[in-house]
This record gives sequence, structure tokens and C-alpha cells, in this order.
Amino acid sequence: MKVAVIGTTGYGGVELLRILQRHSVFHIQSIHSSRGEAPIWEEYPHLYQLNNQTLETIEPEKIAAEADLVFLATPSGVSGQLAAQFAGMDIKVIDLSGDLRLKNQDDYVKWYKREAAPQHAIDKAVYGLSEWNREQIAGADWISNPGCYATSALLGLAPVVKEKLINPAAIIVDAKSGTSGAGRKPTRMNMYAEMSENFQIYKVNEHQHIPEIEQQLMEWNEDIKPITFSTHLLPISRGIMATIYVQLQKELNIAQLNQLYQEHYQNAPFVRVYPEGHYPSIKGVSGSNYCDIGLHLDVRTGRLTIVSVIDNLMKGAAGQAVQNANIMYGLDETTGIDFIPMYP
Repeated sequence: MKVAVIGTTGYGGVELLRILQRHSVFHIQSIHSSRGEAPIWEEYPHLYQLNNQTLETIEPEKIAAEADLVFLATPSGVSGQLAAQFAGMDIKVIDLSGDLRLKNQDDYVKWYKREAAPQHAIDKAVYGLSEWNREQIAGADWISNPGCYATSALLGLAPVVKEKLINPAAIIVDAKSGTSGAGRKPTRMNMYAEMSENFQIYKVNEHQHIPEIEQQLMEWNEDIKPITFSTHLLPISRGIMATIYVQLQKELNIAQLNQLYQEHYQNAPFVRVYPEGHYPSIKGVSGSNYCDIGLHLDVRTGRLTIVSVIDNLMKGAAGQAVQNANIMYGLDETTGIDFIPMYP
């Protein structure tokens, strides 16, 4: 199966190359960037003698004629317009940006502060939360890959939201990410001198993943109200920890809640639910496609704390994109992404 990757010079794009380099079914046909033609190893020296391909210009008709599938690892505001150019062509599309996630164009304009993608492109895309939308993904031609924060929050919340076990108006998500989530473009926020030995909050209750999370939660439970969602930058390269607080509406003990999560994810090879009294860490998923979840019930307050951890570049981006491609083509969903996490 021939695949093309557009946006290869970003962190999500180069992570796709790392995965696809060893994939048994998908073959990298071409790689593309708007930066001009150059060997990819000049942009990423760690690829020297491992990938000798040259970055090519972005020509949708040529790409569609030569590849079966294209991954769009381009920034929001670019991907949606590119996706629209592939409409009507004989090629499948997986978009890693936020351009096709929100079904309402006005919501996109409000939260992303830019023009939305054409509605026909948005309508064509299936939301690719792999563990919960397998059937739709399997029959889709276009996939909108979930955001990294959204993936960790939604996988953590899904069982109790779908079973209507929590107060739908009292969801709090306290999320922290490594600096690679901000992309490769240098900014003051991701400078070493600013982030080393530092920890800071940003986009307080204004992050663009908020409407994406709420949109999916309301599909599972129409009673869900707006969530409280805060994001922080950690002085590390990669990884997300979402600590989620919810108020139970039914009397349950921690053993019952753990069993609920185990049952919901028993057929999900990349979701690991920790036993009672154990909690995941970012290091425990680094470099892998796993989402690790731990639960704690405070019997004094009736609040459940859900800890959901992923690697933002893998399960939060490239890893989930390949997982979706596997499902789309009827492959074992672990194909090419069954990495053991890197430790230490």
C-alpha cells in the first residue's frame, strides 16, 4: 500500500516516518513539504542513511495518482484546504490537524481564529478516536485524527460518560503536555531558557481542543455541559498527563469502577487500565501508542479522579493516525505500532 506524507518537517510528520519505515503493509511513496526540495535527513539528521528520500513539492493530482493514502501532517489552516483539493480523487485522506474535527464551521472560527475548511470536506471526515469509532473508521475514506489533549481526555472519560455515572455539569480536566505539542516553530514559550526548570499554564479555558472534547462527549451523553479544561507546559519533550475530576451520581466502589474500565477496554490493545492503587506516568508510555489509565475514588467527596497518560506524538498524533489507517484497510490495528515504551 503506497502512502504519501505531507508536512514531513514537523514533529508529527517525522514521527509518521519513524512508524511507516518499519510498517509491513504501508510503503512510503513520497514525502512533501512547502519548504522546497531537499533530502529529509538534512532536516532531521537522525534519518541519515535510514531514509534517503527527498522532500517534494505538494501537487495533489500527482500525489493522488501515485499513492493510495495521504497523511496530512500540516498545520491547522493548511490541512483543511489541502484535504478539499483531494476531494473527488481516488485517494484516502487522514488529517492530523484540527481542521476537520469540528462539525460546525462557526465553532472552528471561534476557537481556531481562522477560516474554516469547506463544509463538504468537514462532512466527509470521520472522527478517528480509534477505540470508540472503529466501525465508522473501517468504512471511511477520510479520517480526522483527534487532538492530543482530546485523545487523553476522551479515553479517560468515555466509560463513565457513556454509562451516565457522573454529574454532566461538573467535569474538570487538568492537562499537562511536553513542549513538542506546541510544534517545531520556535516561540518564546518553548525556548529552553523559558521552559527549563519551569511549569506554566496557558490558554486557560480557551484551548482549541475544548469544543472537540465537548462535541464527542455530547455524542455519548446529550446531557453533558461545558467542561472546565486547563492546559500546562511541562519542561519535557513529549507526553501528556490529563488528571480528570468527576462527581459520581451513583454509589460505586473503586473495584466496580476498575471493572467497568477493564470491560470497556478489554478489546482495546493500546489502552491499559491500571489495577487499584497504581497510577500511570508519562515515562511509562513514552515512544509508544499506549494510553494508560489509573483511577482513584475519594469516598469522602464522591469524586472520581481519572489519570490518563499518552505520548502526544504517538497516541496523540502519528501513532493513532497509523492505527486508524490499519483499521481503515482491515489490518490488525497494532500493525507497525506495537512499540514497547522507551524507559527510562
